[in-house]
Amino acid sequence: MTTTTFAPIGGRAAWTGAELGRDASWVVALPQAALSEIEAALAGLGDRTQPRFDARHFPLPRTAPLLAEVARELEEGRGLVRLTGLDPARYPAEDLKRIFWGLMCHLGTPLPQNTTGEILAEVKDETGSGAAVASGTARARSRSTGPLRFHTDKCDLLALMCASNGIAGGVSRIVSTVAIHDAMAISRPELLEVLYEDFWRARPADEEGENMAARPFPMPVFARGPDGHFTSQYSRTYVELAQGQPGVPPLTPRQVEVMDLLAALAEELCVEMPFEPGQIQLMNQHVTYHGRTAYADGAGGRRNLLRIWLASPLSRALPAGHAGQWGDVRAGAVRGGAMPGRSALAA
Repeated sequence: MTTTTFAPIGGRAAWTGAELGRDASWVVALPQAALSEIEAALAGLGDRTQPRFDARHFPLPRTAPLLAEVARELEEGRGLVRLTGLDPARYPAEDLKRIFWGLMCHLGTPLPQNTTGEILAEVKDETGSGAAVASGTARARSRSTGPLRFHTDKCDLLALMCASNGIAGGVSRIVSTVAIHDAMAISRPELLEVLYEDFWRARPADEEGENMAARPFPMPVFARGPDGHFTSQYSRTYVELAQGQPGVPPLTPRQVEVMDLLAALAEELCVEMPFEPGQIQLMNQHVTYHGRTAYADGAGGRRNLLRIWLASPLSRALPAGHAGQWGDVRAGAVRGGAMPGRSALAA
């Protein structure tokens, strides 16, 4: 690690919520020509359903330049794009999933999200009571109405489509991890160094099966790849799950302090924006964290976000030590997911 590692990084990925509030160019409207082409691609699928089709079966030749620009912005720019223009009311639920899947196959390779083979998740209240789940695994929290702390998912690109929204709350919150890094570099460089050291984590059995959940692993919160590109993978929930397991050292006071500072800076620097039905939010998981506020379902509507994890062909190279988490650290590799390196596309 060099002294330049702890200097501000800057660039388009170092945005703040205040800046995005003044510049809405991260929200991209799909033009009518793209919407018409999407409908034609849907009609051409016949009875194919995900995962038994990919971009070849969902041709979008006129929309391809726009999607290529979105892909570049996700890897080389802000790392955040929200697409608008689709109207879920036009489509049966299964057709909406097929549209989402087909579009996302143009941006990357879908990945399994848990060891049961979930490939297109529905993030909605599964408690049956509307009660918020404030503890336990990340999956249990996300499938309730409670708030979610800032975190990353195990993929290059996270795609969320709002199929429907609740009657109140559920505001999407995104923060640039580069902006957090740079704020620490200026105000608390001695704590920034701690985030480049190992934090033990454990992933829960309901995401990766009993065998993986039984093996805590160390990995830094912030890291640089072989070409210097920044990456961050973090969930405080997973750090807490590792505590008390055999061989895992207790968190140091400095580790707790820097996680508290990270959370405070995320609150200060994030952008908040409600989801509207039909919107697709795309986030590069190497340079953003995401979370949400609590929400309430009711007679006026129920919240349901469709979720796809993607490995991006434009992705950055990762440090060699990240192989245990990602499966493959090469740039552009099919990597990540609950079963690292395994595509969710049917053979």
